[in-house]
Amino acid sequence: MRCVAIRHVAFEDLGIWEAEIAAHGYEVVYLDAGVDDLAPFAAAEVGIVLGGPVGAGDVADYPVLAEEAALLAARVEAGRPTLAVCLGAQLLAHALGGSVAPGEPEVGWGSVDLAPAAADTPLRHLAGAPVLHWHGDAIVPPPAATVLASTPATPCQAFAIGSALALQFHPEVDAERIERWLIGHTGELRGMGIAPGDLRAASRAAGDDAAVAGILMVREWLRGWQGSRA
Repeated sequence: MRCVAIRHVAFEDLGIWEAEIAAHGYEVVYLDAGVDDLAPFAAAEVGIVLGGPVGAGDVADYPVLAEEAALLAARVEAGRPTLAVCLGAQLLAHALGGSVAPGEPEVGWGSVDLAPAAADTPLRHLAGAPVLHWHGDAIVPPPAATVLASTPATPCQAFAIGSALALQFHPEVDAERIERWLIGHTGELRGMGIAPGDLRAASRAAGDDAAVAGILMVREWLRGWQGSRA
């Protein structure tokens, strides 16, 4: 079994999820968008599209985004287990009849408000837990989607549709490696007036609780799919 993850920048990887995914028997394979052939993503037992600093509307500048959106739509149509994180969530929404537009930026650690529909989903493990927010766009979910989480600034922080779970925030991030994010996104942080030291300290404070919640979330999601194949 393989878990194929499409990655846009090296440091926005599977983070704390990677070891958990491997422990469930999956070979983890990364495909770098715009560099690698993305075809193996289509039929992988688990497919994940990760985040990145570009937006779903940047197709003219980054044509690979159109290919990713088409692959995500095809996986949902085929009923294949799919996770879409941040940029991935935006691409999934765009591919299935939703939309993405500039929203109120959220960068830093905070919780999400779970919808009643999330109570019986893996997102229940995130109740009250810190997650990393790092986005400036807002998703209008596809008409057939179920919204599972929100924040006051972002009405759709997570949605489910068919075989896919989409997350605007980052429960996969490893706070122990936040320095890679601080360096990689330094231009964005400066533009927003966010001090790296403040975000570094917040990561130390939130990291353990965030890791526990994120691992429990992806563990239940994986077991749910493995149980359905038993």
